[in-house]
Amino acid sequence: MKRSITKLLCRAGIVAALYAVLTIPLGTLAFGSIGFQIRPAEALTMLPLFYVESIPALYVGCLIANLFTGTLWDVGLGSLASLIAAALTFAAGKLIKNTPLKLIAGGIFPVLVNAFCIPLVLIWSGSAYAGYWFMFASLLLTQAVWVYALGVPLYFGIHALREKGVSAFCDNRTGEPLDAGH
Repeated sequence: MKRSITKLLCRAGIVAALYAVLTIPLGTLAFGSIGFQIRPAEALTMLPLFYVESIPALYVGCLIANLFTGTLWDVGLGSLASLIAAALTFAAGKLIKNTPLKLIAGGIFPVLVNAFCIPLVLIWSGSAYAGYWFMFASLLLTQAVWVYALGVPLYFGIHALREKGVSAFCDNRTGEPLDAGH
């Protein structure tokens, strides 16, 4: 199966732009300053289960969105957390073929990595609203909502489009349907 570099770059650009556009307009709601994060863009963290190019795309999209917070910690550590979570999600997608297990494992990385890292970002930037473990629990819950409640339907929607051979969602140039295991 031959991959188109143009398609990979375009898809990565779209993912990065979507992440930023779905986060920036929410302002402080997206950055956890009120006790939880309203960040529907986190549904996109399921994309590494399909596309390797979504790993750097999620990092760049998060980096762009975090530039609007004004804290160096969020730009650096918050974006790095997204990069690490995306790489782990991609690895889970390659190692696990069973769809329910793949979704659970793939989603757990963005949930846990962010739940552990973002409270540190908030504490170090001086915008912490509570103690570390309270913020951890709050972010664990809200991150799980965005990743699983929106990310799982996104996964199945993309999976269906790939099965139908919709070229933009397939890895090959011809748009042939992919095997059901992916």
